[in-house]
Amino acid sequence: MDLVSVDNLSKVYEMGDVKVEALRGVTFTVQSGEFLSIMGSSGSGKSTLMNILGCLDNPSGGFYRLQGRDVSGLSTNELADIRKHTLGFVFQGFNLLPRMSALENVKLPMLYNGVAPENREGKAMHALEMVGLADRAHHQPQQLSGGQQQRVAIARALVNDAEIILADEPTGNLDSRTSGEIMDLFTELNETLDRTVIQVTHERDMAAYGKRILTFVDGLISSDERTGGS
Repeated sequence: MDLVSVDNLSKVYEMGDVKVEALRGVTFTVQSGEFLSIMGSSGSGKSTLMNILGCLDNPSGGFYRLQGRDVSGLSTNELADIRKHTLGFVFQGFNLLPRMSALENVKLPMLYNGVAPENREGKAMHALEMVGLADRAHHQPQQLSGGQQQRVAIARALVNDAEIILADEPTGNLDSRTSGEIMDLFTELNETLDRTVIQVTHERDMAAYGKRILTFVDGLISSDERTGGS
């Protein structure tokens, strides 16, 4: 069974009298354990697709099935459960709470996920160890470099054992050397932990870290290619 199945997906935004077709009949599947890069310029539809994959938005037409379930038929609570248990999010802007330590930021998803308080610290520390930041556990975001902040964000995405990591322009605020380190980390998580990684990027060299690249142009897939990704 496909982990992700997208069939003839469309998304139309109505802006006054104007209709904008962000996605125009997109079809593809993702297998468990894949590292998929979704590439395209601004306005190509890739971020709209990411929002739908992350159960943050609904398509106008077509189907999105996650682990065999038609997402469009799920309730608000069921969608929230998917975001808490199945999906881990990594954003361009890190989205860390500034007055909390790295450890406290990583603990946050467990607070909303019903993990017993006595188990949270150990799981959060383990997640920080996985991203090489255990020694920065008690530092606040402003005491960390951009790359370290993104590692904390990745640890936060991992802490609830999410099967799929959704990364939206994860290196957009980082220099080239740090970007490479973050992409190496995603590759390691994909290969050693068998996490499925789906990233959105507009940079070809970052997309090339994936084992497969979907290129979007004007709301359509213009190419679907396998790479020599790590």
